[in-house]
Amino acid sequence: MLIDVLYLVIGLVALVFGATWLVDGASSLAKKAGISTLTIGLTVVAFGTSMPEMVVNLLASASGSTELAIGNVVGSNTLNIFLIVGIAAIIKPINVQRKSVLVEIPFSLLAAVVLFFMANDLLIDGASQSVISRSDGLVLFSFFAIFLYYNFLTAKSGGAPEEDITIKHIKPWLAVAMVFVGIFLLFIGGKFIVDGGSSLARTLGVSESLIGLTVVAIGTSLPELATSAMAAYRGNSDIAIGNVVGSNIFNIFLILGTSSLVRPLPFYSNSNVDILVTCLASILLFSFVLIGPGRRIDRREGVLFVSLYLIYTTYLVVYVG
Repeated sequence: MLIDVLYLVIGLVALVFGATWLVDGASSLAKKAGISTLTIGLTVVAFGTSMPEMVVNLLASASGSTELAIGNVVGSNTLNIFLIVGIAAIIKPINVQRKSVLVEIPFSLLAAVVLFFMANDLLIDGASQSVISRSDGLVLFSFFAIFLYYNFLTAKSGGAPEEDITIKHIKPWLAVAMVFVGIFLLFIGGKFIVDGGSSLARTLGVSESLIGLTVVAIGTSLPELATSAMAAYRGNSDIAIGNVVGSNIFNIFLILGTSSLVRPLPFYSNSNVDILVTCLASILLFSFVLIGPGRRIDRREGVLFVSLYLIYTTYLVVYVG
């Protein structure tokens, strides 16, 4: 068991450093190539902070640990809203842009609802087994393409603000080295997490889904937590909320879609509770910024979010584990 925990710790550390070096190196190269800061934020940084979930899911799918793959995505999405937005709001109340309220937050809710429908073949169609198939993956990937196209149109029309993204000036040869080392660390970290998480689940006699929903989801969401907490501290509300909402959309449409293309993902009905909790998180986020004063998430709502995450995690450990 200690070896399994050590594998998880080493894997999480490798993922965090790998994602950081990949983003820093690739951002520096993109800036030297004359690409705008906004475009770098929409592509390099957005993809980079989602790479831990992507690598873990691809390796989990390839190795047949499909419960871990689904649990990682659903758990990360719930954590992103309840824990990360909650902590960011406690640090400093978050003001939300009109574009986020009307488009991006509802789009993240749509992602969770679409996942619920696609994953429940047995419940909806009366099929013998529920599975997120390769054709479902193509549909999810198509939704992601629409979202990415919308982002680029918004940026091109000047409807998106220039994000406060710090791009380090790194020598080209060193930036290239950082990209390759970052990719290597992401692969090693993902391998350690999948192997350690699967083994730990067997040792403890719990499902891989529980490990994915808790330990792995927390670890792979560390880049989003660091980004949003620092953005909130600096008063950059758009980044704090946009980082989380964008990550949730990436997780379902891109990462889960790509994972199901690698191998169809069997889905078990007890995971519906977790998807519904993710939907609830998106609904609460949308409600608070829509009906609240001044489109903001204040500290009281942040405390509520963190409390709900602790209650949900307790439920997972006590009743699901």
